[in-house]
Order: sequence, then structure tokens, then C-alpha cells
Amino acid sequence: MALASLFLTSALVSAGGEINTLTAAEKAAGWQLLFNGTNFDGWHNFRRDGIRPGWQVIDGTITCVNPRQAGDIVTSNQYDWFELQLDYNITPAGNSGIMFHVGNTGPAVWLTGPEFQLEDNQLAEDPVRCGWLYALYQPPIDPKTGKTLDATKPVGEWNHVRLLVTPQKCVHEINGVKYFEYVLHSDDFNQRVAASKFSMMPGFAQSDIGSIALQGDHGSISFRNIKIRPIKP
Repeated sequence: MALASLFLTSALVSAGGEINTLTAAEKAAGWQLLFNGTNFDGWHNFRRDGIRPGWQVIDGTITCVNPRQAGDIVTSNQYDWFELQLDYNITPAGNSGIMFHVGNTGPAVWLTGPEFQLEDNQLAEDPVRCGWLYALYQPPIDPKTGKTLDATKPVGEWNHVRLLVTPQKCVHEINGVKYFEYVLHSDDFNQRVAASKFSMMPGFAQSDIGSIALQGDHGSISFRNIKIRPIKP
């Protein structure tokens, strides 16, 4: 109950306007909502029907309230090239992620889909920080701090994610700050995969189409304003 109250309060305080809606300009530009703010239409748990009880819709957010009873959820539709934007609010030591081009095979979404990492950079145990492409790419050193670039806001505040996935380039942004870009299937990308744990996963990053997944088995997190703009190659 305390967790639900935390997200409820955060959503009310931080919304600053209507959430889970599209402007006329966004609709004209081809944006589509992936979450309607009231139910799980368009989502289901990976390789099973329905949504497990660890996920709940709370005050206009998709919230993982209990990672032990949640699991990863995926979009019913599949996407190839797109721009994805969303807001997330994570709990202390929380760890989650956004996977894309996820196939409907194997026991886990990360066996096929690259992961845009989400976590509390201060307390989470995983050394792969928020906004990184898991085990493959990370931001440069920030000359202002002498540390790896980190544009995340503290736990309890809403952060904004932008993920661009096209044949020409993929871009990761947090709160309007560009972290890096890469090209799927490029020599550099393939070399990094070969040097990582994903080299043992033959289906990893092989498909140019698949579902989008939200990770729900590592920590509690809330999402809102989930929208996508399909891009023609």
C-alpha cells in the first residue's frame, strides 16, 4: 500500500497537466499512445495471456508494485523502426528496462531484445546505469563532473526517455540529454555483441521487428505517457 501511495503522490505532484494524451500536432505527426491511462489494452505478459497482479494501473500510470508477481510485459503489436518516448519514476535501488525488437521465443525478453537500462543510479546494485544499452554502449565522460554522463533526476521524480531506432542510427536520451548513438548490425555493434554475454544468445538483436517490453522482475517502477511514432525506412 505504501508503494502505491508513493507513485500516486508522485503522479499527482509531477504531472503538470494532462497525461497519456496526444496533442493534435502529435497525432498529425503519426504518434500513437501505447498506454491509454486506464487499462492494459495492447499489453500482456511475455509469452502468456493477460497481466500478472504485480502490475497495476494506478492514477494514470502502469506500475510494477510487486516484482515477484509481475514479470516482463510486452506490446501486442510489433514495431520495426520508431521513436519511443515515455516517463518513468523509479523506487530506491530500483532496476528495470525497455527492450525492443523482442521476439516471441525463449524464456526471456532479453534473449532477443536489446535493453535500454532503467535504474536508480545511486543505490541499484547493477553497474550498468540508466540510459545505457545494456552491456554494449554507455555515455562518455561528462567534462563537468569527470564522471560518466548522468542526466537522471533523483528517485521520486519523473524522468523522460527518448529512444530512436532506425536503420541509419539508434539514439538514447534521458531528460533531453543525448547519451550516444549506434547502428544496429554495424561492424562496431556486432563486435560489441561478440565481446559480451549476448554472444551466447544466437537470437539476440537479429530481428529488425518485434515487441517493446517493460521489465518488471527486478524492482518497482512506474510508467506514463508511453507513445510511439513509427518510422518508414
